[in-house]
Amino acid sequence: MTRRLIAPGLLLALLVLIPVAAGLGAYPIPTPGVLASVLHRAGLGGDALSRVPESVLWDVRFPRIVLALLVGACLGCAGALMQGVFGNPLAEPGVIGVSSGAAVGAVGALAFGLDALGTWTVPALAFVTGLGTVLLVYALSRSGGRTEVVTLILTGIAVNAFAGALIGLFLFFADTAAVNQITFWQLGSLSQATWPKVLAVLPCAALGLTLAPLHARRLDLLALGEGPARHLGVDVERLRIVLILVVALLTAAAVSVSGIIGFVGLVVPHLLRMTAGPGHRLLVPGSALLGALVLLAADLAARTLAAPAELPLGVLTALLGSPFFFWLLRRTRRGQGGWA
Repeated sequence: MTRRLIAPGLLLALLVLIPVAAGLGAYPIPTPGVLASVLHRAGLGGDALSRVPESVLWDVRFPRIVLALLVGACLGCAGALMQGVFGNPLAEPGVIGVSSGAAVGAVGALAFGLDALGTWTVPALAFVTGLGTVLLVYALSRSGGRTEVVTLILTGIAVNAFAGALIGLFLFFADTAAVNQITFWQLGSLSQATWPKVLAVLPCAALGLTLAPLHARRLDLLALGEGPARHLGVDVERLRIVLILVVALLTAAAVSVSGIIGFVGLVVPHLLRMTAGPGHRLLVPGSALLGALVLLAADLAARTLAAPAELPLGVLTALLGSPFFFWLLRRTRRGQGGWA
């Protein structure tokens, strides 16, 4: 019964939090006013707000809320897929180099003042280099038509280190203004959210979030081990390729518009696994819902706790996520003698 209530409960929590998040901020808007404006825009009655709150709501708050939902869903779902593919509860999207690869493209664009695509230059380069890094990691770790998990992880660690060196080199050559931009981007933020950015992320997020649950049953079989999974008809190598590409798509799309936001892909699947169990039919879509909820709540806290200043979102998720993950690690080891 608890499992059946998880998805509806997460949806209900999102429906409650969205109007609350839309109303809170430097320019407060009462929740009834938010709902009335939404109903008015949808043609279902309600009344429009005056010009300023209407503009704040639809040009500032709602783009940021929708982007937080998309980025959180992408990171949460990608984390669940990574842990399933690698059979390792410590796996998260950054392991295969997609986050650091995306950071190389973004930092390079900022450091050298590239603007060939206007405001889209940084997100576009981050997306391309993120995907390219994952393909490079996979190509380097493949041998004899197969890819071993350990080799893939070690290759990802090496590529992450190389990407970090490139970022440091770009910072060395960047001017002071660019360094400030780069630092802010690396800390993670949704403060630059706009509807065009939402539309840029939406196709990649929709594709990845649609493909991910289709492989839930195969992930459950893979959890039995590679040998048993192959005997049960799972093409393990093909499954791994497809899901790594899905993870790369989801993570690169998220990182390209939000910067590096840590711990969501690592902690969210564990939170859900504690209540729903290890079955991927609920874990994969549930992680997307919970990731969206967690990131929306974290972004709300980031822009209200120190108002009128704004805390970096990536810093906030790390500050909250790392102690929680340490507690979770201790709790699981004490109760089960290791990770389940």
